[in-house]
Amino acid sequence: MSAIAWIAVCSLAAWAWLLLGQGFSWRTDQRLPPRAAPAVWPSVAVIVPARDEAGVLPLSLPSLLGQEYPGDAEIFLVDDGSSDGTGELAARLSARHGGLPLTVVSPGEPGPGWTGKLWALRHGIALARARGPEYLLLTDADIAHAPDSLRELVAAAGSARLDLVSQMARLRVESPWERLIVPAFVYFFAQLYPFRWINRPGGRTAAAAGGCVLLRTEAAERAGVPESIRQAVIDDVSLARAVQRSGGRIWLGLADRVDSVRPYPQLRDLWRMVSRSAYAQLRHNVLLLTGTVLGLALVYLAPPVTLAAGLLSGDAPAAWAGGLAWLVMAGTYLPMLRYYRQSPLLGAALPFTALLYLLMTADSAVQHYRGRGAAWKGRTYSRPEPDPAPGPAASAGTDDAGNGPVLPPGAAQDL
Repeated sequence: MSAIAWIAVCSLAAWAWLLLGQGFSWRTDQRLPPRAAPAVWPSVAVIVPARDEAGVLPLSLPSLLGQEYPGDAEIFLVDDGSSDGTGELAARLSARHGGLPLTVVSPGEPGPGWTGKLWALRHGIALARARGPEYLLLTDADIAHAPDSLRELVAAAGSARLDLVSQMARLRVESPWERLIVPAFVYFFAQLYPFRWINRPGGRTAAAAGGCVLLRTEAAERAGVPESIRQAVIDDVSLARAVQRSGGRIWLGLADRVDSVRPYPQLRDLWRMVSRSAYAQLRHNVLLLTGTVLGLALVYLAPPVTLAAGLLSGDAPAAWAGGLAWLVMAGTYLPMLRYYRQSPLLGAALPFTALLYLLMTADSAVQHYRGRGAAWKGRTYSRPEPDPAPGPAASAGTDDAGNGPVLPPGAAQDL
């Protein structure tokens, strides 16, 4: 066979693995586990870190204030140095809508060695612990919850005896660029961290979605969070790993009742969302970056390229293998497109989307070496120290044993 045909065959083999051997990551059936109402509903403190969120707070905070929760619950909104009146707006929304009690606090600038979001969470958790809640709901300021969201999360955690329950909020898909890039963001994340591997008892893969995390207070204390992860840029994965390492059971799935209201109307908005932390997910390692770029090229770009080259040159093996790999790729993307209610025709465009992610990842590395690093809302975390005990979840694109194809990094967070 020609060199092009061998490349096509290798790409097809990679897709065979992703189809059958990567925890069926392409499926979208990991939703909240079976749950039953507890005899006594436990108390919950809702922690909302917020920095310059006046634009989205009117769409999200009322959904938290209006939670239909049978037990005791209150909200702590931590205004992390906002310059747009976020704290004052939150107080006005609480007075207007009523509902759960709201406390607005400000912790000041982050202490040495802390990222901004984790500094805000530290302050909010410390205040909440004084009330003695059994659970902490950590949720971002751009996340809107259905009225029964908190009730369903707590019921699932209690019924399945879980220490951490996290749902990946359904992101906004309204602009053309959001439709092209956002479903792929979640698709890639699931390939990096297959939900089935995370959710099985005794598994070693750990991840969470930082926008919606219900955490048992006892588990947080046992894991020493947030202090133990204070430098983490990818804070949700670090949180899940810390809870798992301390003996806690974790669960991650797609959300039906939790939505992000943050808009990303232009390509530059989505580019910034991914690139600000992509290189951090690769642990600022040039070898991992090189492997990721080569892996992206082989897995996502090679199928259409080898198909076209095979057709033009009359190389039947290259055309068949490349075409079949592209077909499997598009097929595994269909469940995520259905989840986001998008056209199945976008499945054929996944190689182009992957090319954008490749460029975003490369740009993330360039920004890091220019000293701009993980920049978000006026703060830059250009050279954070590595996690002191990296595990399988810290390696982009690995399975439980640390093997497997390199896939696009995509766990960007609000810092």
